[in-house]
Amino acid sequence: MVAMQNQLPHLLTVAQGFGLGLSLIVAIGAQNAFVLRQGLRREHLLPVLAFCATADALLVALGVFGAAWMGARLPWLSTGLAWGGALFLCAYGLRALHRAARAGASLQAAQQGAGSRRAALAQAAAFTLLNPHVYLDTVLLLGGVGAQQPPALQPAFVGGAALASLLWFGALGFAALRLAPWLARPATWRALDTAMGLLLLSLGLGLIRQA
Repeated sequence: MVAMQNQLPHLLTVAQGFGLGLSLIVAIGAQNAFVLRQGLRREHLLPVLAFCATADALLVALGVFGAAWMGARLPWLSTGLAWGGALFLCAYGLRALHRAARAGASLQAAQQGAGSRRAALAQAAAFTLLNPHVYLDTVLLLGGVGAQQPPALQPAFVGGAALASLLWFGALGFAALRLAPWLARPATWRALDTAMGLLLLSLGLGLIRQA
């Protein structure tokens, strides 16, 4: 019983990292569209999934530990990150709800095949690292929220967010092999945007209460 109580903060932190990471990654975007297309076309899916999940985990870790290091030297930064993250979460949630309400929303993937494994990984790197939203969401937002955790719990937050990326990309890629028509429907992504928008708003309001 005592051991379980000692582990509870870590489990809750993992769950927080997982929920926030999943809520940010489940959205219409170039990276998700590319992974979906790789699954639909059965082109080098495993290497692409491994690259995207690993890159996201490293970017989250960079954001969390980098923000924590800066916060220890700039005390006001922690509060600023909390408020900035809360406002960004609320704005992103409203944006997701706006996308869900748009009648013409649709998922667009690249039109041409990736070709070789090297070309597929190069495209995955471009969709991941050249997308400014990746740095806003993964490094700044997730990093800022994770940096609010006590130092002993920060690895658990990173692990939860990394697990969310791994499971989402894996589910998206492999589900595309069997559920291509359903996943390609705009209505599916509108439903996801609605759920994620509500979740992001609740997380943002929670940060405001804690700030």
